[in-house]
Amino acid sequence: MIAIEQLVPENHLVRKVEATIDFPFIYQLVKDVYSEDRGRPSIDPVILIKMAFIQYMFGIRSMRKTIEELETNIAYRWFLGFGFYDKVPHFSTFGKNYERRFKDTDLFEQIFYRILKEASDKNLISGEHVFIDSTHVKANANKRKFEKKVVRKETRAYQSRLQDEINGDREEHGKKPFPPDKFEKEEEKEIKESTTDPESGYYVKDERTKQFAYSFHTAAEKNGFILGTIVTPGNVHDSTMLEPLLEKVVNNAGKPIAVAADAGYKTPAIAQYLIENEIRPVLPYTRPRTKEGYLRKHDYVYDEHYDCYICPEGQVLKYSTTTKEGYRQYFSDHAQCKDCPVLSQCTQSKNHQKLIQRHVWEEYLEEAEHLRHTEENKRIYARRKETIERVFADAKEKHGMRWTTLKGLKKLSMQAMLTFAAMNLKKMANWTWVSPEMA
Repeated sequence: MIAIEQLVPENHLVRKVEATIDFPFIYQLVKDVYSEDRGRPSIDPVILIKMAFIQYMFGIRSMRKTIEELETNIAYRWFLGFGFYDKVPHFSTFGKNYERRFKDTDLFEQIFYRILKEASDKNLISGEHVFIDSTHVKANANKRKFEKKVVRKETRAYQSRLQDEINGDREEHGKKPFPPDKFEKEEEKEIKESTTDPESGYYVKDERTKQFAYSFHTAAEKNGFILGTIVTPGNVHDSTMLEPLLEKVVNNAGKPIAVAADAGYKTPAIAQYLIENEIRPVLPYTRPRTKEGYLRKHDYVYDEHYDCYICPEGQVLKYSTTTKEGYRQYFSDHAQCKDCPVLSQCTQSKNHQKLIQRHVWEEYLEEAEHLRHTEENKRIYARRKETIERVFADAKEKHGMRWTTLKGLKKLSMQAMLTFAAMNLKKMANWTWVSPEMA
């Protein structure tokens, strides 16, 4: 006679996970979607969620394959509380329960943050420095099957804040503020919408990488624990999601001292948001976008007192207006410019007039650029490769996140939450495990 308990190795990951967290907390989260006195007895919700954790923790590509593994894998059976002769659920069981019970709930988000809280309670998380980035997950959609559609551009999170700043700036310069309808004018763009999965977004990285995908916008801390994630279509720009993602992090893990992000997040709006909230921006160097052979913007000196630019030849570029996009415009005197010895390096304008644009939040970007040169920023930014970049690498190589078999934002959000919850749980289990021989 032999018991299933004897066949599971002492240091197997499932033993570490089982010792790390009490899964019955799930009962409290799902009590509103189950009835105690109606219908047939249902499969235990803890077993359902544990089945999903097996799939995402061990990188099994589908629930069908997970059930096949449960048939023969003794460790998985032990983890679910099954004996040698217990019949495992049908592979469609999880999908049916998702559609009928969990689809319109925040269950998976609650599970993710419960595991994160457990890690925090064990003092494994350090939220001083937060590393933010996004990665693309290939959608379950043929890139050649699409329709072209004209859609309204999304409203940016900081739009109302920027509008107030623009109108305040115009009034300071003696100009009339823009009426609200000037900002509210709907801007449209043409997109490719998949006929297979309309909620995905068409993503173009280079000539060879064109596909429908989803973006997983994610925040991690210095030990590699994931602090939060938001899933969007693959054509949503990274910079638009920093504010809502950071708000999630602050609400669930506390306010960080510094936030590190790559060049895609180096915008005036993000610099302003971080500095105004007393968070240190850790942003990288970005190459000037000026054409080769032309004077660059830093060759023109900004005089803050007189609010003007001075060109290398000493001419003053005076303030003209502030646009509804938030840029102050400074123009040179074309009469002086037409005989300038460096005109060919300055502008291609037909009327020989140089234009420099300065964002109303440019000073915040300049402060972020100044901080870039400090030793602290260099040290923090260097850790991106071993934090958020490693999180994405592990998620794709070990946990099946390179592509998805699911369709729709809700299901992709479930995948993101379960994948990152499984990764946090795995890390916490390995870090807190005490081997029986050592105990």
